[in-house]
Amino acid sequence: MSFIAILSIFVMACFVGYYVVWSVTPALHTPLMAVTNAISSVIIVGALVASAAAGSLVAKWLGLGAVVLASINIFGGFAVTARMLAMYKKKDRPVA
Repeated sequence: MSFIAILSIFVMACFVGYYVVWSVTPALHTPLMAVTNAISSVIIVGALVASAAAGSLVAKWLGLGAVVLASINIFGGFAVTARMLAMYKKKDRPVA
């Protein structure tokens, strides 16, 4: 594929992602975050497979970088999702 074709696909994916995320109702933001965390875990599996395959040293380092960045994304996403779920919990009122 040519560079222009790849760039066009990337730009279209950015626009589609932007409009999909901003058109989600607020009640569905927490499940959307959970699905995003699941997608990041798939990225980690792909990065591990890519870095374990026979190839150049640069590919192995890029795979390691992908694992590190996706791990940060997953743990941060779970932390944000937990905080969002905590906002919906009812607080116990003391009985007077």
